[in-house]
Amino acid sequence: MESLSSHAQLRRAALLGREQLYQEFHTSETGLSAHSHDRRAETSQKTAQHLGVRFCRAFFTPFNLILLGLALVSWLTNAVWPSNETKTGMSAVLIGVVLLASVLLRLWQERKAGHAADSFFAGFQGSVCVRRGKETLQIDARQLRVGDLVILRAGERVPADLRLIHTNDFFLSQSQLTGESRIVEKDAEKTPCADASLFDFPNLALMGAAVVSGSAEGIVLAVGEQTVCASGLSALRRPKRRFDGGATSVAYVLLRFMAALVPVVFVLSGVIRGSWITSFLFSLSVAVGLVPELLPMVVTVCLARGSAAMAKKETVVKQLDAIQGFGGMDVLCVDKTGTLTEDEVTLEYYLDILGNESIGVLDAAYLNSLFHTGTDNHLDRAVLKCRSMPRQEQHFTQLSAQAQKLDELPFDYERRFASVLIKEGGHNRLIVKGSVEQVFARCGFVRHGEQVISIDPKDTGSVDMIVGEMVQDGMKVLAVAEKQLDGRTSLSREDESGLTLLGYVVFFDSPKPSAANALKKLQSLHVAVKVLTGDHRQVACSVCRRLGIESGRVVTGQELEQMSDDEFLFAVEHTNIFAELSPAQKALIVNRLHDNGHTVGFLGDGVNDVFAMECADTAISVDTAAPAAREAADVLLLKKDLGVLEQGILQGRKAFSNMSKYVRITASSNFGNIFSVVLAGAFLPFVPMTAAQLLILNLLYDTLCMTLPWDSVDEDDYRFPAAWSGKALARFMRFFGPISSLFDLATFAFLYFVLCPFVLGAPYSALGEQQQTFLMLFHTGWFLQSLWTQVLILHLLRTRHLPFFQSRASGAVSAVTLAGLSLFTAFTYTPAAAWLGLTALPAPYFLFLAAIILLYLLVVSAAKRWYLRRSHTLF
Repeated sequence: MESLSSHAQLRRAALLGREQLYQEFHTSETGLSAHSHDRRAETSQKTAQHLGVRFCRAFFTPFNLILLGLALVSWLTNAVWPSNETKTGMSAVLIGVVLLASVLLRLWQERKAGHAADSFFAGFQGSVCVRRGKETLQIDARQLRVGDLVILRAGERVPADLRLIHTNDFFLSQSQLTGESRIVEKDAEKTPCADASLFDFPNLALMGAAVVSGSAEGIVLAVGEQTVCASGLSALRRPKRRFDGGATSVAYVLLRFMAALVPVVFVLSGVIRGSWITSFLFSLSVAVGLVPELLPMVVTVCLARGSAAMAKKETVVKQLDAIQGFGGMDVLCVDKTGTLTEDEVTLEYYLDILGNESIGVLDAAYLNSLFHTGTDNHLDRAVLKCRSMPRQEQHFTQLSAQAQKLDELPFDYERRFASVLIKEGGHNRLIVKGSVEQVFARCGFVRHGEQVISIDPKDTGSVDMIVGEMVQDGMKVLAVAEKQLDGRTSLSREDESGLTLLGYVVFFDSPKPSAANALKKLQSLHVAVKVLTGDHRQVACSVCRRLGIESGRVVTGQELEQMSDDEFLFAVEHTNIFAELSPAQKALIVNRLHDNGHTVGFLGDGVNDVFAMECADTAISVDTAAPAAREAADVLLLKKDLGVLEQGILQGRKAFSNMSKYVRITASSNFGNIFSVVLAGAFLPFVPMTAAQLLILNLLYDTLCMTLPWDSVDEDDYRFPAAWSGKALARFMRFFGPISSLFDLATFAFLYFVLCPFVLGAPYSALGEQQQTFLMLFHTGWFLQSLWTQVLILHLLRTRHLPFFQSRASGAVSAVTLAGLSLFTAFTYTPAAAWLGLTALPAPYFLFLAAIILLYLLVVSAAKRWYLRRSHTLF
């Protein structure tokens, strides 16, 4: 049976009888047999990408398509219109070699980067429990096949579109699919209404929904991209501001320059020279010089290097391009529990309505925690630990044995409490545990000893008197209530009224000793921390006060609901603590921060955090998080500690800083080369450098820049969030690019009027067969001057400080650039240089080269100081 892809087919499957379902999907109540699974595995679409797919993805990029076009044009031009002036016979070959090398290196680097991440992430892949024949297996969710029988439990995410065949108090959160935070019950025995929404079909569980409580078994109807929610989930996810957008914008800036200037060069050169073929070749060389051939590869190496460095800081980057968002983060949203606190909640007190210790309150809380099947949480775990109290083991064992669960209504973020109906001693008893405000609002009575007293649920004075001081001390307080429901075996929400308040259970989660210091470090990195918690306002305030977080105004979820859009935007900008929030409200806050222009990170570990994580620029989770949260995360912390996060942010910013160095310096250098080539075309009777030579120059420079991921970064370059700015990039290019053009023109003049005539004994126009030697001398002179100035300017502009003295490049960068300059300068003295149209230069040239480089460095240093006074930053 093929994967069902349409809504109509899913509806039909939902309406089938169980035996018909098994027959149509060639499965059974025990799932697929091993043979059936193996056969389907051979024909199912693989989620892992084949090498051919990866090759096509690496090959068909804007840069590579430009290179391919240039190679074809160069080959056709050299074959059809040979020209001694410009032809080296190597242009098309060199472009093809660079194209192939770029693709292969990208494939190799992506594979290497993927293995680096997998080595840390191997244990974190989402898994699912399936039944195949007599065996129950735990498999990777990506190995699911249509017809598999999946077993679901609380805390898991539905891994595929399922037709439910067995359910037990099964409740789902479909907020990821519908945007609604309400909890819905699913029942395999109920017949769906044919015209209802698929989300409301009681016997369907759609991929992406989160299991809140209970358990279920279901047959897989559709997987992967064939599921109903595949497009819906992608629509919910905000397009993240990845580095790809910045790199692509750089490419398009250069392409726009090429589209504007190449025709101008072609026309201008044709008018001056009278040879349109030569002019075409000349404009082709301009196009070649504009393309940063290895930009995608250099960027990938920077990202992979940053990922590896972050891994050493206990931070695993699942998506390489998430490093840009990680380094650019200026607002971090966190939950209180486990991030600011120890996440080791202890049960401190169990009190009656007057604040006296009460074992009866503890018993009721224990039974509620024991029997409800909602998502595992730290509060219930703390209650259940009381069975290990000294001399109490037998008591709680007997208490559990004497009670029988009949039904439950799980916790949700509307009611904020959980209800369990149990049979105990011949009576049916409803036990409710949850938010003090919500539970008390449903109480009509209180119990003190054997007395039951009627109360007004609006009179909260007595509750505030007992609970208020504990909440202000940072304790978490839950109310416990009951109601006799003899004769009832099922629950409805109408039963959750007229309750009798028994008392309170009080918990404490102490602040982490390391949290205060980590918050100070994040503040020094100019990352604002905002606490988004479902806890009570006073609990959140108490913890934040102990850690030194400015509370100011604390906004609750209820207050957010009553705000206008303008008030909401103002609140999220100027408030640091948000309390009593639902998952949907957390996501809304993240979206509003994004709308205010912030790069937002969200650190979450629960199913209820996934919606907000999907809305953040960078979703962060921990290795111990719920599978749904780990799956939604871009970055995984191997330790739930803000100190680890601070180290990860530092590494992300360093990686981004090195990428920015390459992009801006290379872009400005290419921009300067454009001016140089265009201006040379106005007075030179030949092209200053062939297309192949320009290509080799760019390739050499990019190869030397491959060491930038290992470069050191000045402290003041990573103290602020990093972000791409098109205006800043254009300003940098316009400012520094023309400076290099001025020195290129000086080099042209020296070579054309001084050096070449001196060596050959006559100017270019007076030479005959020696014109080719003149060209080789000229090309070599500008080639070496361009290479030396580009590399040395890399050292000068990589820092805002004085290079070589106040800020040194890393040993790898210094060694490789020095070796590259030396080796290629020496290469011009070998016979192989003639293949590229280059030749040996006389000693006087190097005196000129040293002088012009020194002058160039002095001018750029002065220009850099002026630029910093105006812009305050280089990158």
